[in-house]
Amino acid sequence: MPQEINISDEEIQYAERLLLPVGKTFDDERKVFIRNFNTIDLQAVPGSGKTTALLAKLIILESKLPFAEGSGILVLSHTNAAIDEIKEKIQKYCPRLFSYPNFIGTIQSFVDEFLAVPFYVQKFNKKPIRIDHEIYNEKIKNCIEKPWLYKLGFDKDITDKVAYIKNNNEGLFYNYRFQYSTETQLVKKLNGDVLEVSKPRGRTRTENYRDYTPQEKQSVYNWFLRFKIGILQSGILHYDDAYFLADVYLNKIPSVKTILQTRFSFVFVDEMQDMDTHQYNLLEKVFYDDGNSISKIQRIGDKNQAIYNSFVKANDNWVDRPEVLRLNGSQRLSKHIANVVKKFALYSDETFDIVGKNECEIKPHILVFENETIGNIIACFAQIVKEKGLGNSEKPIKAVCWNTEWKEDETSRNDAAKLRLEDYHKGFAKDKGKPKQDYDNLKSYLLYYEQKQTLEPIRKNILNAFLKILRLENINTTDDRPYTKKKLIDFIHEKDVQKYDELNLNIYNWSIEIVREKTNEVWEEIKTYIPTLLAIFDKTVSISSNFINDDNAEISVENAEILAPTNHYKADGFEIEITSVHAVKGQTHCATLYLESYFQQDGRGTNAKSYESQRLKDQFLGTQIQSTVGDRVKQSAKMAYVGFSRPTDLLCIAIHKDRFNALQNTISTDIWEIITV
Repeated sequence: MPQEINISDEEIQYAERLLLPVGKTFDDERKVFIRNFNTIDLQAVPGSGKTTALLAKLIILESKLPFAEGSGILVLSHTNAAIDEIKEKIQKYCPRLFSYPNFIGTIQSFVDEFLAVPFYVQKFNKKPIRIDHEIYNEKIKNCIEKPWLYKLGFDKDITDKVAYIKNNNEGLFYNYRFQYSTETQLVKKLNGDVLEVSKPRGRTRTENYRDYTPQEKQSVYNWFLRFKIGILQSGILHYDDAYFLADVYLNKIPSVKTILQTRFSFVFVDEMQDMDTHQYNLLEKVFYDDGNSISKIQRIGDKNQAIYNSFVKANDNWVDRPEVLRLNGSQRLSKHIANVVKKFALYSDETFDIVGKNECEIKPHILVFENETIGNIIACFAQIVKEKGLGNSEKPIKAVCWNTEWKEDETSRNDAAKLRLEDYHKGFAKDKGKPKQDYDNLKSYLLYYEQKQTLEPIRKNILNAFLKILRLENINTTDDRPYTKKKLIDFIHEKDVQKYDELNLNIYNWSIEIVREKTNEVWEEIKTYIPTLLAIFDKTVSISSNFINDDNAEISVENAEILAPTNHYKADGFEIEITSVHAVKGQTHCATLYLESYFQQDGRGTNAKSYESQRLKDQFLGTQIQSTVGDRVKQSAKMAYVGFSRPTDLLCIAIHKDRFNALQNTISTDIWEIITV
């Protein structure tokens, strides 16, 4: 059992001095949470300082480590950014908290380290090489583009069927996963149903089409199962595979659960609403254990902000504990903004409220536009920011939208009745400034990298490109594992110091030239250098030739301005970033412009509903939304709740005149200020 923890006023005051501005203190709501060490949920409204309250609790707990029974503390969040924020703010004050037996990390890192990797080692007598969805997809692609069909020992008839599926539905090879109940089975990634392999129609006429028989489907299914097992055994895992292995581990060796509970007396899960179903279920199984756990687990977040995935789920996993604490006071929101935002909260029982504590008297604005004036909305917003004296704020000013691009749907893109972010800001490009780790060609590595004040991100990308070339050429370490950047550098240093020095000098010079926007020249120089690199391994360019020479970069040369992100509108002395609602979740702005966007269509004619102002009409008019509304209304409400709750001072919402007319006669000007664009 965890030891009893008592927290004094002096300890809270110590945390206040470290975390809060001079003269500020924790209010009673936060003190109740800081002193509570039961298994509870903390539901906290936007801007309530929930993470700061958690940090205060951790700072105080650090002084009580190690616990008498040798146990520690587990702190989990969903993203590396959230964990980095925790480390940045308190690691210097809490050295013991960041060492054994404690663990602070993402849910993925926890599952990898404590469950998936140990079970994999036990099962296959080796560590997995990589747990990464991009490398996993690369492995699949590499396998299905080679003469791989006959390697699994199936009859030619079965392999011919698999080849036909590959030619007509290659995506299937990437979009299924393991699932474990009493035995391992394959399920579709998107809906979780058991994988049933149907014969693709191809160009077959409907009257001539014959699906595979149940026996044939089972045989093809068996091929996919063996193929997936082969990828797993090779050591390349998708993130989802880690959860599968964790699930099997816990089912086959139940004592693992007890060991983890004994190791971690207190478990704190921040941003709980962002956990996917499989993550939620795993945490419940291990640390709640149907109420029988010896660990005390506290889940912290806001169910009303559950929009982590690009597809916003209408229904949530998170079921409240018997004991729920609330933080209803928002340090971020003014009373005017808070009174609007709370009407969009799907989860609002008798204990729920949003109390705006930020002293600002600017009412939320509705900007009414027409087709002809859509291009003026952001400029109008900028003018209001200037008039309200907010242009010099240290906090950012942003324009946000739920749905951003139409991708390849030219019909929708050219339909004036269907609006997305790119229609409001023609230069918008969703992926600008958001580098990936893996690309399909060398040139993309040189064009698309993280923007920092050092050359390190460019160096990292060049080395990552070299690693991909080695993987494509099947060049591995002596223990038959793919090279890492460190292992590559160390190998070249050990083999030939002169070539090591040459490589370092080259990378430095290439990085400088890329900053000078001489990307094409660098690309040509690297192509010339690659045979020298491969010669160190007694290899020549072969399979990687297309990767090296492909000029179809994911970010075109004409758009090399991504070196300075362009999704911005520049006004008088300040900038407005143009981005998605998902991208600003958790942020605090000075001013936010919310641009409503098209999302599906419910109903027809004058009753059709596709935009936030249509589905949430009653909330704009001041009625509290109910949790019994339809799924699309729930999705719209979550996006509005998150988007509307970012600003401290100014909230503006852009609504088309045709849709505003349905609100005009009954909307309260005591709550809203109406501006015609």
